[in-house]
Amino acid sequence: MKKEYYTHETAIIDEGAKIGKGSKIWHFCHVMGSAEMGKNCILGQNVFVGNKVKLGNNVKVQNNVSLYEGVICEDDVFCGPSMVFTNVINPRSAVERKTEFKPTLVRKGASIGANATIVCGSTLGEYCFIGAGAVITKDVKPFALMVGVPALQKGWVSRSGVILGTDLVCPETGEKYKLAGDNLELVKE
Repeated sequence: MKKEYYTHETAIIDEGAKIGKGSKIWHFCHVMGSAEMGKNCILGQNVFVGNKVKLGNNVKVQNNVSLYEGVICEDDVFCGPSMVFTNVINPRSAVERKTEFKPTLVRKGASIGANATIVCGSTLGEYCFIGAGAVITKDVKPFALMVGVPALQKGWVSRSGVILGTDLVCPETGEKYKLAGDNLELVKE
């Protein structure tokens, strides 16, 4: 059976890994046997995808990222270069904690900037934007712009990733948003 995705000759794909059509896996990547990747995903150089990790369609993972067991990225997620996912809250070299992995869910369209750290047990809302170097220690609302250490919300972004002004209209697409309590929603027209 002909594979319907590309792998660089230096990549290691363990038997059993599910990789969708049109995906590309570049230099020095390792995809473990129970990992699942959707269609049209891209793994940049030196990416590790652990067992039981799930990537939706069109997920882009830039160079030097490790996705450990417990990470789920829905469709259209962007993981910037050298960003970090954790899977244990209190790791110790001499203490086995594989039964204590905490899941991390990255919802559709979310973007995570270069060198950001996502502490396990968090959910990143749809289309949120995590700034470069930010440290996420708790759940993130949909469309939230998060920056700093620890990360704090500094505004809202559109589905295109453009920072919204007080009118809550995307200057790039014209899409309109509204506040519903302390959450942002896309106005359906």
